Amino acid sequence: MKYDTLIRQALIIDGSNTPGYLADVGILAGRIEAIGDLATVAAAHEVDARGLVLAPGFVDVHTHDDTVVIRHPQMLPKLSQGVTTVIVGNCGISAAPVSLRGDPPDPMNLLGTRAAFTYPRFADYRAAVEGARPAVNVAALIGHTALRSNHMDDLQRTATPDEIAAMRGQLQESLEAGALGLSTGLAYASAFHANTDEVLQLSEELTAFGAVYTTHLRSEFEPVLEAMDEAFLIGRHAKAPVIISHLKCAGAGNWGRSPQLLASLEQAAKTHPVGCDCYPYAASSSTLDLKQVTDAFRITITWSTPHPEVGGRDLQDIAAQWGLSLMDTARRLQPAGAVYYGMDEADVRRILAHPLSMVGSDGLPEDPFPHPRLWGAFPRVLGHFSRDVGLFPLHTAVHKMTGLSAARFGLTERGEIRERYWADLVLFDPLRVRDVADFKEPQRAAQGIERVWVNGVLSYSEGQANGQRSGRFLARSGALGGGFSSL
Repeated sequence: MKYDTLIRQALIIDGSNTPGYLADVGILAGRIEAIGDLATVAAAHEVDARGLVLAPGFVDVHTHDDTVVIRHPQMLPKLSQGVTTVIVGNCGISAAPVSLRGDPPDPMNLLGTRAAFTYPRFADYRAAVEGARPAVNVAALIGHTALRSNHMDDLQRTATPDEIAAMRGQLQESLEAGALGLSTGLAYASAFHANTDEVLQLSEELTAFGAVYTTHLRSEFEPVLEAMDEAFLIGRHAKAPVIISHLKCAGAGNWGRSPQLLASLEQAAKTHPVGCDCYPYAASSSTLDLKQVTDAFRITITWSTPHPEVGGRDLQDIAAQWGLSLMDTARRLQPAGAVYYGMDEADVRRILAHPLSMVGSDGLPEDPFPHPRLWGAFPRVLGHFSRDVGLFPLHTAVHKMTGLSAARFGLTERGEIRERYWADLVLFDPLRVRDVADFKEPQRAAQGIERVWVNGVLSYSEGQANGQRSGRFLARSGALGGGFSSL
């Protein structure tokens, strides 16, 4: 047999949270055909991987790449990190199904302007992704805020029974078309006034499909434990796995509470499938939220529609220049985006290291001055946190970005290096891999990512995308719920 590609003598870290082993890997027709000693076998393309690690392609479980995968399908910020699959539709924000009456409400504007929302049905979005042929695989959640904006004339209240029925109909249709589940962003003003019962009723559509419930909690500040309890209640009601998005202790008054949050997660995990994702930074990024304006920590403005010239500057500096209070300055800048340096590093490390946590970038590709997590999250886990800090061994770092993630979201035949699995692979130098993007220069590709294959096609090598785009739309392929027994 002659393979399409033969990767020789790599240290295989297969995504299963077990130590690596030396072997060759043969790829044929997009899949991993063989693993072992393939010294006597030939291939059209051979790669000498001595001294390098071969891992499954990373799964970015928390993205806002919904529209950029179509408009900029090369996906260099993700491909250059070794990411081969992105999950879109997080935080209640999705590109479909959406029928806007005007400009997208905050925070749906994180996905682009009104012109970016052209998918009234989820099937339309799926077809657009397949037509764009992005360089990475795409799987999608349905956003609660998107559904609300379709059927409600006022987002500052809870939905009526008729509105809930209409939202349920759209959610059901989307799940039938391959969506992974429902996401909420209950902290945002456009969804905050939805009471728990609204979400409970919507979540009932997940049950028949074995779909997942993910949530940007109603609060990540002082009432965070109550918000977690709400999420677990919704998941139990729907018999749906629960994933808490970017679990954190936000705000200086919350620092040091991560043991409480993780204890709550562990307690819930005893009787129900739950988990979380997190990003490896002590700063968050979103739209500029007046409720988060404070002088307790630094806030950097990433974009402002009325004042684009201030992108990259601190809110405090802008306020001093304008002779205004922080709050009045924030009001003048809106709509705008911001980076909030509102977390404690010890909490970040504790959550990142926990067996129930996965890695997601939460990167914002529309930001002209983005948080560096857009370009650096995954190499940062491999280099800074695993190799340099020693937070966990390399095979655990890889597991949190591959096998665990694929199992949680039901991405079958992906996330591990196994025979007959799809050949989504990343080859990296364990001694050199590191994030280069920082808060001053956030749009910089990582170092040490040698090669990336997506569905068996070499798509990135020697620091460059080669123009190959072989990603696919990944529809939900059955009941979810794997990968939750990590404790």
